[in-house]
Amino acid sequence: MAASTADKSKPYIPHAGLARDGWSKDGKATATCYCGAVQLVFSLDGVTNTFVCNCVDCRKITASMFASNFAVKDTHFEHARGKDVLKTFSQSETIASGKAMTNYFCGNCGSLMYRVPERLPGVSILRLGTVDDFSLHETRLKPRQEHWTKDRVCWFTGVQGVAESFEGQGGRST
Repeated sequence: MAASTADKSKPYIPHAGLARDGWSKDGKATATCYCGAVQLVFSLDGVTNTFVCNCVDCRKITASMFASNFAVKDTHFEHARGKDVLKTFSQSETIASGKAMTNYFCGNCGSLMYRVPERLPGVSILRLGTVDDFSLHETRLKPRQEHWTKDRVCWFTGVQGVAESFEGQGGRST
């Protein structure tokens, strides 16, 4: 069943990459890297924001023109497997706040799993594309904000239906 015709009230977990054990139930869901070595479990109750970011750092780190993200409290997020496989890269030079942003990648396939902003202790920023249940992309995790619209490419008109957009950082999650 295609994502566009799937019943958005039910989990839709297509086979994407090598993992075949993603799930979504009881207010929790998984996020898995492309090779399946790293899997995270998060509680939807711990999600504090969902947003698209057009900043130049998100472009580079995702190898795309924007990043779709969600922020989750660290108390509502755990490693199901692969914590020992993660590699990190941290820098502050190009981060707008001037504080370090630490990125956690799968050491096998290179998938960016999450970022930890020094300026927001207790929060991690996960990538929407790693979430195994695609129905959540269009429901509970649909972006509510768009950040760094001043850096948005001209051919992307922005996220339709967002509650807020910011020319710069905005919000509390980047």
